[in-house]
Amino acid sequence: MVGKLMRAGMAILLAISLLPAAALAQHPQGSGQAAQGASSAQPAAPAAAPAGPAPARTVDLRLDYSAGRKWFPTVAAPYTPMRGTEPSLSNTPRIDQLVAGGKLMLSLQDAVSLALENNLAIDVERYAPWLDEVGLLRAKSGINGLVPFDPLVTSNLNLEQSVTPLNNPLFAGELPTGSAATPTAQTPLAYVQHIGNVNMQYTQYFSPGTEFQAAMTNNRTSTNFGFFNLYNPFLQSSLSVTITQPLLRGFGPLPNTRVIIEAKRTIKVGISQLEQQVMATTAQVSNDYWELVYARENVKVEEAAVGVSQRLYEENSRRLEIGTLSSLDVLTAQSQLATDKQALVQAQSVQLQDETTLLNDITKDPLNTALLNAEIIPTTMISTPEVGENIRLEDAVKEAWGKRPELRQAALNLENAGTDVKASRNELLPSLNIFGQYVATGLGGVETATSTTATGTFTPGEPVVNAAGVPIAGEFQGTAVTTPSQTVFPGGAGQDLSRVFHGTYSTFEGGINLTLPIRNRAAQADNAQALLVERQQKTQYRQEQNAILVSVRNALIAMREDRASLAAAEEAKKLAVQTFEDEQEKYRLGSSTSYNVVLRERDVTAAEATELRDSINLLEDELKFNQAMGRTLEVNNISVADALKH
Repeated sequence: MVGKLMRAGMAILLAISLLPAAALAQHPQGSGQAAQGASSAQPAAPAAAPAGPAPARTVDLRLDYSAGRKWFPTVAAPYTPMRGTEPSLSNTPRIDQLVAGGKLMLSLQDAVSLALENNLAIDVERYAPWLDEVGLLRAKSGINGLVPFDPLVTSNLNLEQSVTPLNNPLFAGELPTGSAATPTAQTPLAYVQHIGNVNMQYTQYFSPGTEFQAAMTNNRTSTNFGFFNLYNPFLQSSLSVTITQPLLRGFGPLPNTRVIIEAKRTIKVGISQLEQQVMATTAQVSNDYWELVYARENVKVEEAAVGVSQRLYEENSRRLEIGTLSSLDVLTAQSQLATDKQALVQAQSVQLQDETTLLNDITKDPLNTALLNAEIIPTTMISTPEVGENIRLEDAVKEAWGKRPELRQAALNLENAGTDVKASRNELLPSLNIFGQYVATGLGGVETATSTTATGTFTPGEPVVNAAGVPIAGEFQGTAVTTPSQTVFPGGAGQDLSRVFHGTYSTFEGGINLTLPIRNRAAQADNAQALLVERQQKTQYRQEQNAILVSVRNALIAMREDRASLAAAEEAKKLAVQTFEDEQEKYRLGSSTSYNVVLRERDVTAAEATELRDSINLLEDELKFNQAMGRTLEVNNISVADALKH
């Protein structure tokens, strides 16, 4: 009789100890509360806030490297380095505002906003459009194309003085003649010249392939033998204007501006890649957020399991002491307790790892003192997404094709390939250029005129002879005395340039130049390569379309499977709760054992864990569905500002 009373008392005590488990079974999210009762190591979580509408957010590129530095009004600007901001490697102030009491209170939308501000993957991808803009700036110069579009001015100034010995008797003089003369060595005369040149040339190409060239040459020369020149010193200038227009190869805007056209599309590709990175980062941050939510809830489930195992072990130990239970049952309970503790440690480690992953997603400097030891507390509640996967596959695929940045990139690459094909066809043609040239030449300087004037005075000369050759007495041939004189007419640059610009001395020339490459294999190879690349891009475009179709279909399947799994998990949890309550009632009536009750309670815990996992899977697969549909930015109200108009 006493033994029956003792067994009844133990059963009542055990039933009372299992009451928290019954409360746990009645609340799907109550496992955390039961765990907190079993262990005080985990701090109480704050009340979770429901997810509100996403705030408008913009990823702005801000800078534009495709314009270059203007030469006016600062003439030296094109010859100075371009300016750029240093990358910010510190966290934005927003994250510090969310830390309070060693806890980072973080909603899902806060996590997304912080990722847009601090995620290094987005910052790295932001440089792609900037680098593409630098490529456009280079393309505008024409360096990588057929013709350079940046005007080119060349000039040179040189001064020369030369002294040359003359080896010419006309200038150097002759040796005396006659038998009585003694030859002597002579020093050659020096021919001295002073020369100065100032030359300038301007070259400009235009998109149709037209080349415009204007050149001005200016030469000044003086010499010590100026009596052979009309002017000494003299200035001679020449102005030439040449226009050349290709008629076959290189004719038209496309062959000459294709690099610019392709560079503009490449910038759009870079912006699209940035959008893709923002989409991927947003989806990844959201996924990591929900993984942390699951990890925290799973820790609570494991703590509840440890609490139940601990109570079972303690109860079996007491029953072993009074002799109503074997030691094997105690060892079994102890083994289960150790297993549950191990699972709890693993769950806590996963929670810490998920916190580290999420912290790296939303910060540039995870070692910030305020964040290093802060616990991340997710504040967004777990909710079941609205039904969105009932869309027809054809409609979903068409929407995804219109929104996925990968397909836009493939389309832009295909357009560039088509441009290369058209340009390479032009390069197959011979080079036929028509040109016209105008040349105007001037001359000016100091002119010296020499004249001889008779004075009227005569001096006796040879006698005058008659017809027979006999001198006539008293008559002599007179020689007039003359005086040489020089007149200097000044002149110079004005005189020279006036003759140039008035076209006093001008030349006109026109013609056609033909260059015919025999066999033309290089151009054929370039054209064949362009054709093959275009066909490859077409194939890749269809491949990308098919890949998007597969991803959309898989996302739809995963969403439907998750909803079915979640519904089944909810039903299984209800059945597990009902079974637990029935087993508990049987235990109260004495027709069951405490071990069976604990097993049923564990079934409830496992069912709750499964329901939690399925809920998180549904939320994560919704992220994948939005990403497959290209809706990630739209759903999160994010825009990538394409403020750069090229």
